[in-house]
Amino acid sequence: MATLLTATSHDIGGLDVKRILPHFDKKMVGPFIFFDHMGPNHFPRGEGINVRPHPHIGLSTLTYLFTGSIYHRDSLGNSLQIEPGDVNWMTAGRGIVHSERESLEVRASEHEINGLQCWVALPESMTEIAPRFEHIKKQQLPEKIEKGVLMRLIVGDAYGLSSPVKNYSPMFYVDTVAEQGSQITKPHPHHETAVYVIYGEISVGDTRYTQGDFVLLDDSEHEITTLMHSRFILLGGSKFNKVPYLHWNFVAYSKERIEQAKQDWQAQRFAKIPGDDLEYIELPSPKK
Repeated sequence: MATLLTATSHDIGGLDVKRILPHFDKKMVGPFIFFDHMGPNHFPRGEGINVRPHPHIGLSTLTYLFTGSIYHRDSLGNSLQIEPGDVNWMTAGRGIVHSERESLEVRASEHEINGLQCWVALPESMTEIAPRFEHIKKQQLPEKIEKGVLMRLIVGDAYGLSSPVKNYSPMFYVDTVAEQGSQITKPHPHHETAVYVIYGEISVGDTRYTQGDFVLLDDSEHEITTLMHSRFILLGGSKFNKVPYLHWNFVAYSKERIEQAKQDWQAQRFAKIPGDDLEYIELPSPKK
């Protein structure tokens, strides 16, 4: 039977987010170890998101927007605006620093933001690879249109499509818009699979799910039915036999590597972001 995972609310740099992964009942879905829904938030002129420079190791970040924009900068020298439908894929490997802010023009006007950010754990053998960044425009992403269903493959392989984004383990992440009465089969019968409903209403088996529900399918469930016009994300991949540690922004397979990353950030041994090196997020204090 499918499992509904409920979200917790957080404030990240002035942005309201609903966090689903990691969850008490499920740490990962395939390689996905972190899942945030950012917004929807509406900002007046002069206000907006302001996520100062911060580090990552051992993972890839995936940013995908429905509305609004985010200005990305990182320690590799990349500096660009993320627009709806584009894929922003940053692989930290042994270490990278980035910030998420807004352009001057966006901050100077009323604006909104609504989108998803995920972290994808790297396999243990790849955690120390060189950091890498890709930005893929929506026009470059493969799509499938059939029987009232429009799918865009963001990362991985699904439904005979393959994304140009370089990934490091078997996975899929599919944005889907479907008419009422559509039936969608999950892309890989043996992969861990979840559905996140953006709007509308779907059913898995005899259970209905609606906007904001994150549904983890079990091995016997293979079909999703839309009970009204709906948009949802299908995500998942091969189950990780070993679940890595997750602490703050760090993913690693040993506590010693996490501690090293914490010390490196505290001592400011990570690379700086060109053009955004005057401030940073401090390492969180240990919980008492």
